[in-house]
Amino acid sequence: MKPDVVLIHPPSVFDFRERSIVYGPISDVIPSTPVFEMYPIGFLTLAAFLRRHGYRVRIVNLALRMMRSRRFQPEAFLRKQKPKLFGIDLHWLPHAQGGPAVAALLKQIHPEIPIVFGGISATCFHRELIDDPSVDFVLRGSVTEPSLLALVRELEGERRFEDVPGLTWKRGGEVIVNPDAVLPASLDDFDFDLGMMIREVVRHLDFWTSAPFQAWWRHPITAVFTVRGCARRCVTCGASSSAFRRFMPGHHPLLRSPEAIATQVRKLAQITRTPIFLVGDLRDGGKAYASAVIDALARVPVSNRIVFEFFDPPDRDLVQRIDAAILNWGAELSPESHDESIRALLGKARFTNARMEEAIEAMLASRCRQLDLFYMIGLPGQTTANVMTMVDAIEQLFIRFDRRLSAFITPMAPFVDPGSDGFADAESHGYRLRARTLVEHRALLETDNWESMLNYETEWMTRAEMVEATYAAAERLNDLKRRYGRISDRRAAGVDIRRRAAREQRGEQRASTEGTLNDKAELFEPGTFLRNFRLGGILRMLAGAFFSAPPRLRVNRSSVQSRAT
Repeated sequence: MKPDVVLIHPPSVFDFRERSIVYGPISDVIPSTPVFEMYPIGFLTLAAFLRRHGYRVRIVNLALRMMRSRRFQPEAFLRKQKPKLFGIDLHWLPHAQGGPAVAALLKQIHPEIPIVFGGISATCFHRELIDDPSVDFVLRGSVTEPSLLALVRELEGERRFEDVPGLTWKRGGEVIVNPDAVLPASLDDFDFDLGMMIREVVRHLDFWTSAPFQAWWRHPITAVFTVRGCARRCVTCGASSSAFRRFMPGHHPLLRSPEAIATQVRKLAQITRTPIFLVGDLRDGGKAYASAVIDALARVPVSNRIVFEFFDPPDRDLVQRIDAAILNWGAELSPESHDESIRALLGKARFTNARMEEAIEAMLASRCRQLDLFYMIGLPGQTTANVMTMVDAIEQLFIRFDRRLSAFITPMAPFVDPGSDGFADAESHGYRLRARTLVEHRALLETDNWESMLNYETEWMTRAEMVEATYAAAERLNDLKRRYGRISDRRAAGVDIRRRAAREQRGEQRASTEGTLNDKAELFEPGTFLRNFRLGGILRMLAGAFFSAPPRLRVNRSSVQSRAT
């Protein structure tokens, strides 16, 4: 039976296979490649929500299929898909070229099938996006599951699109912006369905069409998203509290309850042995909320490593609470800079270096298995000399603490996030923007190297200086990791070879531009299928999914609400 909705994840640049692009290290600390083939977690929650209401949904990772084989023809594949609605994500702005290009192809192949966009960037640029002749609808907001359900119902019913909350659409030549949707009290009703995911793979006998990203089979990282939005105000972040107030409807951060987080962790641990990342700083919900999440996790003990995300250093009490409750855990901390004055310009002035080192000491004095620190290039006030001093500061941490502590440096690339303070009020934060519109960002993505793709430079560094500082810092940090036992000689040598090739713009396109700052295996440990997955749990979940397919439900329209803008 054909799906009612097909959700398509495009590559960053649609015709990337025909271009010679030196992407650089723009994806070195995330699971995906520079094609950005990892689709947003929202695809899974959208699919699960629609399925619970009786609709069939297929996720198509078009970017991944195109990566895996040059023989794969996207036009031929898409021609076979005939749902009621195509959905395309424009969540991350690096898809500003690929998303509209896929929409144009779909409209050429299936002019009668409507196309809807959604995601953070789609919300930010909804008025510009709806002007594209290939785009019929844009769903605005951080929680669009109920609105997508309402849209599908209208497509098969009376087509009263004015009743769909959070929808931007066209009637004739007129653009209509419907009232925003009312946000729920929590994220608990918007979960992913692991059984459904497994069942869809078996149904289509096709793992790679719905796989999250290229290396997922060997690096099957899993995550529980604890929050949408953020309580912090980092200058360059498009999901910060100030950014969301600027363009995202509703009040944020929107939290998942402690019990729901623990339930998702337990379900993931039934099918995989790999680390489970808790995405979002639990302290966004307050101290009591963070404690409640830890207590809930303690009630469902799992052998997987639970990885906590901290935007500023946790206090000793929180570390001790985590250590008492969870046997196997790790953490990620994002200081962004070693320089307290630069952190202040970035909006991260809440902590000193002394406090950060106290937190590191507390975590490594506990059972914390791994602690990763993340630093960035392209920040307000940062110079080339300051970047190299940052590497010196990391060395001092390597000297003081054991091998469980590692660090990563990445450029802020390719873009300062639209909607962020650094984008909306660029000059006051020392940024000089090269693109402001969706079309202008699309043009940057069509250039042939990552220096040309950057949508900004700063008062303190040109784009060329940021590129050079990135490679110089990476070279030094890679050597420090080797010397202080963070990585093997062989792994360090591999990073060196790739970095030199990328710096000189030699070699085959993708091989010479990935892993130039670090080896991704540092962050995402590879393993075989039997090491990564629990076969018994997968089979039980698959059996449950096949025997619990829901009937088509008729849901009252009043379950989807809108509010006046």
